[in-house]
Amino acid sequence: MATLLVFYVRQQIFYFVLSTAFLVVYIFTLIGWVMQKRNVVSIYEHGITHRKFSSTWDEITSVNADSETGITLVREGGETLTISKTTADIGRITTLVKENLPS
Repeated sequence: MATLLVFYVRQQIFYFVLSTAFLVVYIFTLIGWVMQKRNVVSIYEHGITHRKFSSTWDEITSVNADSETGITLVREGGETLTISKTTADIGRITTLVKENLPS
């Protein structure tokens, strides 16, 4: 907004281009925030949800925690969920998943 004000006062095209570039960066930042909100992993007493995957602890047949890929959960029927290593607090998620799985 400040660069638009400077463009209004000075009438130089450079400030208009600069303010447009800031606007584009701002829009992409907002889109990124909205997209990141979809990456929430919810752990409940009886199960786990992530995006469109939802499962109870009894339905999960295997868990593979790998430092390169993250956590891979396999549910009965072959459906898999991979939680990437870039997810916030991945270590805590791994611990909670392993604690809640039946032996």
